[in-house]
Amino acid sequence: MSINKSNDIKSSEITDKQIYLNRRLFMKGAILAGTATASVLLYRGLNPPPAELPKGDKIETAKIITDEAARSGFTVNEKLTSLQDITNYNNFYEFSTSKGSVASASKGFITKPWSVSVEGLVNKPKTFDLDELLKFPQEDRIYRLRCVERWSMVIPWIGFPLSKLLDKVEPTSQARYVAFQTLYDPKRMPNQNTGVLDWPYVEGLRLDEAMHPLTILATGLYGQTLPPQDGAPIRLVVPWKYGFKSIKSIVKISLVAEQPPTTWNIAGPDEYGFYSNVNPNVDHPRWSQGMEQRIGEYGGRPTVLFNGYGEQVAHLYQGMDLRKYY
Repeated sequence: MSINKSNDIKSSEITDKQIYLNRRLFMKGAILAGTATASVLLYRGLNPPPAELPKGDKIETAKIITDEAARSGFTVNEKLTSLQDITNYNNFYEFSTSKGSVASASKGFITKPWSVSVEGLVNKPKTFDLDELLKFPQEDRIYRLRCVERWSMVIPWIGFPLSKLLDKVEPTSQARYVAFQTLYDPKRMPNQNTGVLDWPYVEGLRLDEAMHPLTILATGLYGQTLPPQDGAPIRLVVPWKYGFKSIKSIVKISLVAEQPPTTWNIAGPDEYGFYSNVNPNVDHPRWSQGMEQRIGEYGGRPTVLFNGYGEQVAHLYQGMDLRKYY
């Protein structure tokens, strides 16, 4: 189902695109700010040298919106985060641990040719090149993204349901989980030369989570192809989960029987669980998750269970102790 990414957003609430492109970068020190509010105050008050935004190809998408699409959570009637903020405040440790440095560190990252292998417990394993992936019907979707670090954005993604790709390879009855892997190439992703994380970056979902219609493989945002700092050329977006369930620059997807390892669970098992559902009632060991800071705004807002997508996804976790399975 294709929807309009912005028809239900008042034009007065959307900043002109040229303003998005004003050149600012967030200073490296902001990552060390003690609170999300402090980070945003630093971010909005500083104007260091810019990183050029890539001139991405436009992606053609159908512009259809329906009541069903809105009810299904494919669109959010909230002010969009500016393109400037989305492309200059990024978590992408393969390039830098500083959110404000990722854009400049990833400048020149080449994403063609590119392929994604889909393998494991499937009847028809296949390697898809990027052109094939872009032939899947691309949909416009406005999703909230909530990070465990307490900041959030509203992003107009372009992509297609992960389920459409998985249907092509026909998962077997033994498949219960989906594992993902990012490109490992320290020459192209220089921070992979450090030991800040175990490389390559890996992530995972339960199969029913992966097949949910809200789960997409994103190929663009704001009408254009993904820039490197946002996970080019293809990344995972799961809107009811914390931001680290947003693996970028994917090269391999595997269907498996057992729960796969995930990078942040490996790095900090007491801090980052497998499920990563947005839950204000489960605090990070070092801070509360009850409030969040919307990038581009002053002042916090209460964090909502499942990031506001409870109507669509709560049934997936019926009977589970969400404090134990965090």
